[in-house]
Amino acid sequence: MLTESRLAKAVLFVAVSLVGCEKEEEKKPEPAKSAAPAPTPTPAPTPPPPPPEPKHDCPENSTGVGSFDKPCEATGAERMMEVTWTGKYDDKGNPQFRVVNKSKLVILYGKMIAYFYDKAGKQLAPAGGSPDKPKQHQDCPGNIFGGVMNAGEKAVITFSCVGKAHIPEGTTAIEGEIKMVGFADSDGKKSEFYWKNDELAPDARPKGGIKPAKKK
Repeated sequence: MLTESRLAKAVLFVAVSLVGCEKEEEKKPEPAKSAAPAPTPTPAPTPPPPPPEPKHDCPENSTGVGSFDKPCEATGAERMMEVTWTGKYDDKGNPQFRVVNKSKLVILYGKMIAYFYDKAGKQLAPAGGSPDKPKQHQDCPGNIFGGVMNAGEKAVITFSCVGKAHIPEGTTAIEGEIKMVGFADSDGKKSEFYWKNDELAPDARPKGGIKPAKKK
């Protein structure tokens, strides 16, 4: 028979064993949960192609879409406007130009190219350019007429982008070409379509430019 002392020791041993089992069970790591598959991203819808640019009725002797990037294009001596230096300056020394709208439409936008020549007719680089990349002409783009120019309208204009600061030393003649124009909408607030003739304004341009062909 077990004595009380031995019985107490046996009960204590069983209790300690059970506690040890419980601690071991607590230490067992839980099985890793399988990761759910990442959802497949939905591809972004393909944007629809941009609508085609509207085609405008180009002026005579020019063809194209008529937008700013794809203007109606002309060649040779075709001009929408004429620009001529008056030989005079304003009170600040800026050259004045006589501008004529030769087209049948109202013009709001213009891109004028100004050239400078010495007394021998040699083309001079505008003042203020970079010594590494000297300019051959002075460009003047934008709504440069102080408003619209109506069909057949004439005006004397001083352009802020062709001023005294741009005139090189030795200049005796200034000439210009308006190589691009924008025709105003019905409100005269913005250009509805565009025309240009790059052949009027090459980088190197002899004094006098391209002359219109003589009528037979």
